[in-house]
Amino acid sequence: MELETMRPEDRTAFIAIVGRPNVGKSSLLNRMLGQKVAIVSSKPQTTRTRIMGVLTEGADQLVFIDTPGLMRPRNRLGDYMVRSVTESVSGVDACLLVVEAGQKISPADLDLIEKFRSLDMPAVLAINKIDLLQDKSILMAQIAELSGLFAFEAVVPVSAQNGDGVRILMDELKKLAMPGGHFFDDDTLTDQPERVLAGEIIREKLLRLLDKEIPHGVAVAVERMREQENGVTEIHATIFCERDSHKGIIIGKGGAMLKKVGTYAREDMERFFGCKINLQLWVKVKEGWRNSDAILRSLGYDSSSFDT
Repeated sequence: MELETMRPEDRTAFIAIVGRPNVGKSSLLNRMLGQKVAIVSSKPQTTRTRIMGVLTEGADQLVFIDTPGLMRPRNRLGDYMVRSVTESVSGVDACLLVVEAGQKISPADLDLIEKFRSLDMPAVLAINKIDLLQDKSILMAQIAELSGLFAFEAVVPVSAQNGDGVRILMDELKKLAMPGGHFFDDDTLTDQPERVLAGEIIREKLLRLLDKEIPHGVAVAVERMREQENGVTEIHATIFCERDSHKGIIIGKGGAMLKKVGTYAREDMERFFGCKINLQLWVKVKEGWRNSDAILRSLGYDSSSFDT
């Protein structure tokens, strides 16, 4: 996107949101933006790709890159997710490290802190889920321990769930913005194509409604998205899973589960896109898709991430 007409006071910072899986990175991004652009669930590794969210308040524009949780890869999809984090950290102005209140420092946290140090990267620490922590002395000890590992620009306890501390966090992040104009129009919310957003909304419902390993063995491809003459947007999407037994579970008895996924996804899409949606879903089996470069590319994952 081209730069807007530059105003002398306009400042921008590109900030990668990083941390181990399930600490609430996507929830925090949505809370800061005041709008849902990244899917969330209680399951780890919900985010698979880099999702960009843009927040513009007056002269300050914060461009957030929400990354997958850093973990040890077990397949080609995992390789992509890890490389996605590494590339995001290397190509931004600053990082926002998110950890969970009351939890021990993880190897992933230490790896990220070492990355900040090697790149001489400014970083802000957000300690999330403080609403779930009863003993605040644990929080104080956690802040002291993490602050001893790295000179963070700021350490801010927050709750993405209820918004506590988020305004303070945003003000601290604005201090990292540099002069040079805005890179996106002031009303831009995300760089994600509508088809990608629709597919992610469907995958979120699968993550929330299905159990155990099945959600991580599914992918969603939106094959058609077109506005009809009556103003209704028609969306055709295919859910890929790895086993016939998974297909049966996703469809459910008499199609009940697939219908529930479709209903919840359609309601979310109508709120987000601001129009009526006609959503049609299909389920297909693609065995081992998470280890197939060709299938991963067809689902929109960056081919450069699979190079050995």
